[in-house]
Amino acid sequence: MSLTAGTKIGRYEIREKVGAGGMGEVYLALDTELDRTVAIKILPEVLASDQQRLQRFIQEAKAASALNHPHILTIHEVGTIGGTRFIATEFIDGDTLRQRINIGMKLLEILEVAVQATSALAAAHAAGIIHRDIKPENIMVRRDGYIKVLDFGLAKLTEPTGSTTDTEAPTKAMVNTGAGTVMGTANYMSPEQAKGTNVDARTDLWSLGAVLYEMVTAHVPFAGETPTETISLILQKEPAPLTRYAHDVPTELDRIVFKALTKDREERYQTAKDLLIDLRNLKRKLEVDAEIDRTVPPEFRDQSAMGTGYGTRTTASGALSTTSGRHSASSAEYIVAGIKQHKIAAAIAVTLLVIGAVGISVYLHARNTEVAIESIAVLPFENQNHDANTDYLSDGVTESIINSLTQLPNMKVIARSSVFRYKGRETDPLAAGKELGVRAVLTGRMMQRGNSLIVSSELLDVRDGKQLWGERYERDVSDLLAMQRDIAQQITSNLRLKLSGVEQGRVTKHYTDNAEAYQLYLQGRFHWNRRTGEALKKSIEYFNLAIAKDPNYALAYAGLADAYLLFPGYSVASPQESFPKAKAAARKALELDETLAEAHTSLGSVLMSYDWNLPESNKEFQRALELNPNYATAHHWYSDSNLLVMGRFDEALAEMKRAQELDPLSLIINAELGTIYLYARQYDKAIEQLQKTIEIDQSFYFAHWMLGVAYKMKGSRQQAIAQFQKARELQDDPALLGLLGNALAESGKRDEALTILDQLTEIAKHRYVPAYSFAIIYGGLGDKDRAFQWLERSYQDHANELSQLKFDPLFDNLRSDPRFTDLLRRVGL
Repeated sequence: MSLTAGTKIGRYEIREKVGAGGMGEVYLALDTELDRTVAIKILPEVLASDQQRLQRFIQEAKAASALNHPHILTIHEVGTIGGTRFIATEFIDGDTLRQRINIGMKLLEILEVAVQATSALAAAHAAGIIHRDIKPENIMVRRDGYIKVLDFGLAKLTEPTGSTTDTEAPTKAMVNTGAGTVMGTANYMSPEQAKGTNVDARTDLWSLGAVLYEMVTAHVPFAGETPTETISLILQKEPAPLTRYAHDVPTELDRIVFKALTKDREERYQTAKDLLIDLRNLKRKLEVDAEIDRTVPPEFRDQSAMGTGYGTRTTASGALSTTSGRHSASSAEYIVAGIKQHKIAAAIAVTLLVIGAVGISVYLHARNTEVAIESIAVLPFENQNHDANTDYLSDGVTESIINSLTQLPNMKVIARSSVFRYKGRETDPLAAGKELGVRAVLTGRMMQRGNSLIVSSELLDVRDGKQLWGERYERDVSDLLAMQRDIAQQITSNLRLKLSGVEQGRVTKHYTDNAEAYQLYLQGRFHWNRRTGEALKKSIEYFNLAIAKDPNYALAYAGLADAYLLFPGYSVASPQESFPKAKAAARKALELDETLAEAHTSLGSVLMSYDWNLPESNKEFQRALELNPNYATAHHWYSDSNLLVMGRFDEALAEMKRAQELDPLSLIINAELGTIYLYARQYDKAIEQLQKTIEIDQSFYFAHWMLGVAYKMKGSRQQAIAQFQKARELQDDPALLGLLGNALAESGKRDEALTILDQLTEIAKHRYVPAYSFAIIYGGLGDKDRAFQWLERSYQDHANELSQLKFDPLFDNLRSDPRFTDLLRRVGL
């Protein structure tokens, strides 16, 4: 139906009709409530009446709208008024890409459109949304050159019920589909669409490749006289070279287009992010070359390179044809050309001009690189195999790069635990960079095919979103070590840092030459980071396997030390069983490599936690921080294990805040910051900090644990009990029963506290339960004799809890007893 000006569709007042097609009629309208101009698309009745297809479209339209991406058309509303189905979207004041192609486009304009469109697809694909109908009519170009991709979801609406091109996630309503149905716009249809088989994100990349081909040449890559003939050409023929229709096409552009149009989708670009990296790199190169080219007078340029742009179709590069390979902005080429074609004076003039051009180029480079980047976050590399069994590779490479970059002087490198908060989330890297407070962000993707590993990586400047560096690697899995070193080296050079040979060596340092040992170590760290009792035991297995492959692998010994250190905290083993093993592993690591900050940190921790040797522990932590000031765990453990124990609360807070700066989203560091306030008897600040930690992740049990202690010390016992119970629901940790029993005892619920004592006694038959947990319950019950009996057991176990006994608020009711003073003396406090 056609609507006249003034017609009301809900709160929208129609102004004029601006377009029509198979997808419906489009009108310019006024949103009378928000006083803004919008576009209204009226869906054809034949489509709107099919409830099943309409519901599937609404689901996808909502998902596309939720992306809130700058290059994806914003959908304001999908509504119904009197049986009329409509979509209200933002209004784009500009042209369709079809109109721009018809009047001719220059190369930089083409690449800018392609970059923006590809970034839109990258965001959509990351959210599981496939467009299915990328074509010039579905890309709008605003007056300022900004583009918007239209009609996400409409291709799904018009898809016939029998099509197999449905990639709905399992959580969405499934529709029975049969094979053999073809849908889409024929000229931009991928081979898999043409065959009527299942599509995925690579289908959109094919269609975008066809659009890019048309922008460059003003011809579609497959031009049949009928849709059937076009489909036949898509399935059987290769497109003509770009140079058939446009001269001086950059070789790299030709490669990009034909890689996007590869019929075998396994050989095509695998992700929009990979295509985006190549397009950005080419655009940046052309811009630099053009800057140099503009400094050379026209009379000395090759006349054949002086294209007038795509309006005349004589050249694909317009003023940028020097990138085609025939004439680069090389001083040697210009000088030789001058000598051959002109007299000596002219050649001298050319030489001077070239020197000027080079000078400007150097100036531009210096202008962009004079300020070193002082902070970086390495976001978790995406495992594109979507196989949990290979997560250790993508996670491991991410962590290895982070560890390499922490060696950089005066560089803030966000630690693993903070960046891994973004794993598995659809995240704008620039937004993540701003949230983490860094200047640069590194992103990456990884895919394994047999023994081949494909890794794409990109370094972005958070201030302006510019790509500082991007690269794609395809190596054998056995070359993983070398590839990780290459990435680290490339990043340091693009961070604009001036490094000495020794400093660069630290960044690219490798700890083993054995590829199998390295992969086993990565698997060990993967399980260690999962922080469960079973995962810690699994990490020990992998670290030992890595050592078996390379007995001189210092980093694997450091991993062993870290795993044994955590055993008592996860009730895997007692301190007497695990801490001596941790100390032996740390010492072995240092015997192999004295410069390993991780091993000094582990040794410092065990010397304090188990040996209660504060002076030697301090030396180890100070050495660790000297070797690697960016190692967040060293700041964290030094604060928590040593400075806090000594009652140097201001210094402990400063060290923990430094750890927080390096690892801002670390749950344990944020919670431990609250713990320092708690031990310093600043209970309100402790509660405030612990509540902030819970806001980051409500499922982090330790924050609830310490918040319960803070409430208890303020006298809010019911709130304390609620927090202990919440923590217990989240984590099966026997120590929590001790805290809960203590709070119940002090609340007068003696029978419930005694019941918990019985539970702990039963649990202790099967797993390690800290004697400390029994001691605090008896302390709460007022039974000092039994409390000291269990504290003596803790002393015999060399339990970590005793290292903090001097300031532990849970034992304030025992401090006046001479036995307490004697215990502190024996612990060395």
